[in-house]
Amino acid sequence: MTDEISKPYITYRRGDSVFGKIIRKEIPANIIFEDDQCLAFHDICPQAPTHFLVIPKKPIPQIAVAEEDDESLLGHLIIVAKKCASALGLKKGYRMVMNEGTDGGQTIFHIHLHVLGGRQMKWPPG
Repeated sequence: MTDEISKPYITYRRGDSVFGKIIRKEIPANIIFEDDQCLAFHDICPQAPTHFLVIPKKPIPQIAVAEEDDESLLGHLIIVAKKCASALGLKKGYRMVMNEGTDGGQTIFHIHLHVLGGRQMKWPPG
């Protein structure tokens, strides 16, 4: 594993990801939801009145290296996001975003689903 896609995976396995530290409770987070598969918490740099992340506990650095057996876990992230959005009162809607790779704006190589709401979202994004 020496190509550019595998480097983030190696970094995550060493425990260097900020999300890995949040999962292990080494650094604090404003947690909304947690189960054995994932964790949802408020973003520390919100881009909307409501902005939270849903992350898997399994080490998947990016969608490009997700495996077929990750299908139900990835679907679970969306269902958890929906439940958290409802619990936080996002009745008029919200946007879900998952950045992939550097050109997609991914800066932390542990897949994470952004959920943004509380205001009208513009199109096109970015």
